[in-house]
Amino acid sequence: MTPRTKSSLLWGLVGALAFLVLAQGYDLIVGLDVGFAARFGVAAVVGVAAAGLTHRLSPRFGAKGRT
Repeated sequence: MTPRTKSSLLWGLVGALAFLVLAQGYDLIVGLDVGFAARFGVAAVVGVAAAGLTHRLSPRFGAKGRT
Protein backbone atom coordinates (compact mmCIF):
# COMPACT_ATOMS: atom_id res chain seq x y z
CA MET A 1 0.00 0.00 0.00
CA THR A 2 1.42 3.34 -0.99
CA PRO A 3 1.71 6.15 1.57
CA ARG A 4 -0.78 8.19 -0.45
CA THR A 5 -3.40 5.43 -0.31
CA LYS A 6 -2.82 4.83 3.39
CA SER A 7 -3.14 8.52 4.12
CA SER A 8 -6.37 8.73 2.12
CA LEU A 9 -7.90 5.77 3.93
CA LEU A 10 -6.97 7.21 7.31
CA TRP A 11 -8.54 10.56 6.41
CA GLY A 12 -11.67 8.68 5.37
CA LEU A 13 -11.74 6.98 8.77
CA VAL A 14 -11.29 10.35 10.50
CA GLY A 15 -14.17 11.81 8.49
CA ALA A 16 -16.51 8.91 9.30
CA LEU A 17 -15.68 8.98 13.00
CA ALA A 18 -16.05 12.77 13.13
CA PHE A 19 -19.52 12.43 11.62
CA LEU A 20 -20.48 9.80 14.19
CA VAL A 21 -19.25 12.01 17.05
CA LEU A 22 -21.24 14.98 15.74
CA ALA A 23 -24.37 12.83 15.29
CA GLN A 24 -24.03 11.48 18.83
CA GLY A 25 -23.59 14.98 20.26
CA TYR A 26 -26.63 16.22 18.37
CA ASP A 27 -28.61 13.23 19.63
CA LEU A 28 -27.64 13.95 23.23
CA ILE A 29 -28.62 17.63 22.98
CA VAL A 30 -31.67 17.61 20.72
CA GLY A 31 -32.83 14.00 20.45
CA LEU A 32 -32.26 12.59 16.99
CA ASP A 33 -34.91 10.19 15.69
CA VAL A 34 -32.56 8.23 13.43
CA GLY A 35 -31.46 4.65 14.01
CA PHE A 36 -27.93 3.32 14.25
CA ALA A 37 -28.03 1.70 10.81
CA ALA A 38 -28.82 5.01 9.13
CA ARG A 39 -26.06 6.78 11.07
CA PHE A 40 -23.50 4.16 10.10
CA GLY A 41 -24.70 4.28 6.50
CA VAL A 42 -24.22 8.03 6.31
CA ALA A 43 -20.88 7.71 8.11
CA ALA A 44 -19.76 5.18 5.48
CA VAL A 45 -20.72 7.59 2.69
CA VAL A 46 -18.87 10.43 4.44
CA GLY A 47 -15.82 8.21 4.90
CA VAL A 48 -15.74 7.11 1.27
CA ALA A 49 -16.18 10.69 0.08
CA ALA A 50 -13.43 11.96 2.39
CA ALA A 51 -11.05 9.20 1.31
CA GLY A 52 -11.79 9.75 -2.37
CA LEU A 53 -11.40 13.49 -2.22
CA THR A 54 -8.21 13.21 -0.21
CA HIS A 55 -6.73 10.76 -2.69
CA ARG A 56 -7.76 12.90 -5.65
CA LEU A 57 -6.67 16.28 -4.24
CA SER A 58 -3.56 15.35 -2.21
CA PRO A 59 -1.07 16.17 -5.01
CA ARG A 60 -2.61 19.62 -5.30
CA PHE A 61 -2.28 20.50 -1.61
CA GLY A 62 1.35 19.99 -0.79
CA ALA A 63 1.78 16.23 -0.57
CA LYS A 64 5.16 16.52 -2.24
CA GLY A 65 7.08 13.31 -2.61
CA ARG A 66 4.06 11.12 -1.88
CA THR A 67 2.59 10.58 -5.32
